[in-house]
Amino acid sequence: MKDTNSKLFKNRRSFLRGSLATGAAVLGASALSESKLFAAPAEPISAGDVAILQFLAAAELIESDLWTQYAELGGIGDDQPIEVNPNPNPPLNNYQLALSNLDPDGPQYISSNTLDEVSHATFLNAYLEYRGARPVNFDKFRTLNGSTATGSSGIKRLTNLMNLTVDTSWYVRYRSATNPDFGATFPQAIVLKNVTAIPRDNNDFNGAPLQGGTLPGNEHVQAIANVAGFHFGYIEQGGSSLYATMSQKVSDPQVLEVTLGIGGDEIAHFLEWVDFSGNGVQAPVAPFTDPISHLTFPNFFAPLNRSIQPSLIFPVPCEFIDASLPHVSVIRPLTDKFAGAVAAIASFTADGLFIGQSKEFLDTLMDMATAADAAKRTIIY
Repeated sequence: MKDTNSKLFKNRRSFLRGSLATGAAVLGASALSESKLFAAPAEPISAGDVAILQFLAAAELIESDLWTQYAELGGIGDDQPIEVNPNPNPPLNNYQLALSNLDPDGPQYISSNTLDEVSHATFLNAYLEYRGARPVNFDKFRTLNGSTATGSSGIKRLTNLMNLTVDTSWYVRYRSATNPDFGATFPQAIVLKNVTAIPRDNNDFNGAPLQGGTLPGNEHVQAIANVAGFHFGYIEQGGSSLYATMSQKVSDPQVLEVTLGIGGDEIAHFLEWVDFSGNGVQAPVAPFTDPISHLTFPNFFAPLNRSIQPSLIFPVPCEFIDASLPHVSVIRPLTDKFAGAVAAIASFTADGLFIGQSKEFLDTLMDMATAADAAKRTIIY
């Protein structure tokens, strides 16, 4: 294992100041705001393309919000000048240590994923303006309280990470030769109901030593980190399917370039978190039971079950296009029913991300999702 106190683990607060400032640049007082930062190109894009881009911007604002919460408590940040920060390598909290038990680079990956999502939201809103359309603003919906643990900024949130019901069926799906678009269904790899994925307060940093002290941290915070690992994969597999599904509706070639480019980055994220989550259900981390939350994480290798085998991190070939064709390794699902915009909001809601949010926020999201799903590709010469 790498030295978890190496120079990689820099001051996360400096990272958050930069990322939140960047994210704030795309926020305002209403869901859709008028702004003219750019002169629009001569050829306007279709209403359908605008709806797709606006919904994707909304989704990225949601992702930026939740990933920022993960980064505040579990990520690392940029260097600061020594006169500003005389201790650029502060000791890791137990949540960072627990994430490092899943991958020594875990905190770095969390910070990098957060920066990516903020860049997606910022770019999509700027590109909407560039093409003469209105960007998306969710500032007035930032009303939820987040964690009070040391490291949290204390700002109001769009999303709730402390009462999640994580759908882990994606873990089984990508190890299966069947495809949800053909009607296949999948069991939960592990049941994670009404759980927290971040320390709620400083009490959540504490607990009995993990595995009798053979690994850094403790059983309680390791359980929280393991939940986070499966939630990371859930979020990013959803983004991978969403971008691929929306790309099938896009008309303008440049808009397609945008959705394919950002969608590819979502897939890159997903593949990392597939591996990351699997490390929480094999030795040396698992098996263990958290005596506080009573969550149990078994060793998925004991006994070996290929439907949840941790070392199968790439998508298994499955049915695609037509059942008579050879199986092929693909992102799935790719249809509106399971991977469209409305499906994404329904999934986020079932996940518990929006517990405590207003009806206005949910109605706004659903209106945007409906418009995005209704978009139809037209031929542009």
